[in-house]
Amino acid sequence: MDLLLLVVSALLFPGLVFLTSLALFSEWVYRKLTARMQNRMGPSYTGPMGVMQPFADLIKLLFAKEVKRQRYAAIGLAEIGLIISISSIVASLLLFPISPLRFAAPYDIIVLIYFYAVWHTIGIIIAVLAYPNPFTVTGLSRLIAITVVVEPAVFISLLIPVLLASNIGCAPQYSILCTAAWSWRLWLESPASFIAMALGLISVLIASQAKLGLKPFDIPEAEQELIAGHITEYSGTMLALYNLSHDIKLAFTALMVVYLFLGGPYPYRHLSTAGILLLIVKYLISLMILTVIRSSFGRLRIDQGLNIVAKYSLVPSIIGLMVSLIETFIL
Repeated sequence: MDLLLLVVSALLFPGLVFLTSLALFSEWVYRKLTARMQNRMGPSYTGPMGVMQPFADLIKLLFAKEVKRQRYAAIGLAEIGLIISISSIVASLLLFPISPLRFAAPYDIIVLIYFYAVWHTIGIIIAVLAYPNPFTVTGLSRLIAITVVVEPAVFISLLIPVLLASNIGCAPQYSILCTAAWSWRLWLESPASFIAMALGLISVLIASQAKLGLKPFDIPEAEQELIAGHITEYSGTMLALYNLSHDIKLAFTALMVVYLFLGGPYPYRHLSTAGILLLIVKYLISLMILTVIRSSFGRLRIDQGLNIVAKYSLVPSIIGLMVSLIETFIL
């Protein structure tokens, strides 16, 4: 029975099928909001208000477009890398309350970082290196440079709510499942807790923008300089898998922010009508913030991008963690 529940959770809900649907819907919201901010229509024809356009684009790439092959490319290796990147996000979602099969243990924040940061990045690196090309290698070098700064900022930011929740009696300690249920209380716990959560939220939003490669941090793709950077050689099925991996990471990141910083559906019950509606509203707000940032800035140079992430994400996250530690010491 447990094995069947694991298969259902991994493949259907909240696994691959649900996460893919959420990712494509999030892509539509993202494209629609961006278009409106730029005085364009955005997706409009496929489905009501163009909501099926991301799905149509995915199907077209999977079944209608040819995979471009080059002499030294290892397409099978690229597919393995992209499957790893997608699977790591699906596995990460099983740590959250939205999953019927919920894994929870002390210090499972490390498991989340292991999948979300380490294995997702490794999968992308494998997929990119499978297509040797000066443009892909240069784009990958930029991606790695940004990752070196972004991942510590993400990790430290996520530690803030986890530490504060464990500090007020959340059990098991340093658990994602427990923190997601208690995070809404942290804003009201004390002034120091509020400051730490605010700094962590700002930090994780900026770091997520860079991790997702959204403007102004779409530096690895830099079309004018590198054609399409690390995805220059991608086409057909490979491009579809890469785009799906990116959209799934976007959806998961927004969900992660909602649960660990905004409390998910809480204070309402998780499966209640009010809880579901509140979760949807918080998710759309999180997605809208990422979209507004993307639409408000132009691309930065690599040095500018690294400086912005360090100054406005890494430093605030460290300050927020220090405030959390002081709060812990006082209590």
